[in-house]
Amino acid sequence: MKKYRDKSPEEVMKLVTTEIIERAIKLGKKADRDIYISKTSGGKGIEVKSLNPKTAEGKENLEKFLTPVRRHYTIFGLGDSEDPDSINWRKLNLPFGRRLLLLFQVAISFFMKGNTTKNKFFRWMGVHIGKGAEIMQLVWLDHFRPELIFIGENTLIGAFTRVTVHAYEGAGKFRYGLVTIGANCKIGAGTGIGPIAIEDNVRTLPGTTTSPYLAKIKEGSIVGWNPPPVKTVDINK
Repeated sequence: MKKYRDKSPEEVMKLVTTEIIERAIKLGKKADRDIYISKTSGGKGIEVKSLNPKTAEGKENLEKFLTPVRRHYTIFGLGDSEDPDSINWRKLNLPFGRRLLLLFQVAISFFMKGNTTKNKFFRWMGVHIGKGAEIMQLVWLDHFRPELIFIGENTLIGAFTRVTVHAYEGAGKFRYGLVTIGANCKIGAGTGIGPIAIEDNVRTLPGTTTSPYLAKIKEGSIVGWNPPPVKTVDINK
């Protein structure tokens, strides 16, 4: 989307978080429910009502809350799915029209070849893609908030790779964050990527899972994945 173009990851994160807070205030008021936002995955949150940018006090509180801008935030207090006053976390994130459009766009993108047309298509969705990047077939770029994904110049994203900017944790709680992939990276086929900062010239081996195990991958690193050892436990002892 145009309002996110040519902006830094921090600027985009600030815009997205402000939008989510505004929707949370509106939906929370309608459902008579207190919604919170936290700077960490498990830390104490602050009521979104106190961050209302439409009031002088709320605008000041919001500016303080977003200084500095964090790479991820957690929303909670939406209620269990069976609660009569619960709020759907997808609805809180985006209005129905854009959610539907993004689902349609993602479905089309799966079958597009890695070329400049595909890059233009993803940019239309909101993804930030550098010149010369290549995104292979059946790559999934998260439709939750595509504008939180940044891919550097001349970076290759291998087939079947999954890039997600959010995680739903149940009971009306979800996290979202930035995915920044630097220039000249080689992301191996089937790599799983969550909110993370990947610097330039990084290579991931096929089938690698980065997040939530890594928050940052330093320049020039090669990252692989080995299955953890499995230990048999006798439950009768």
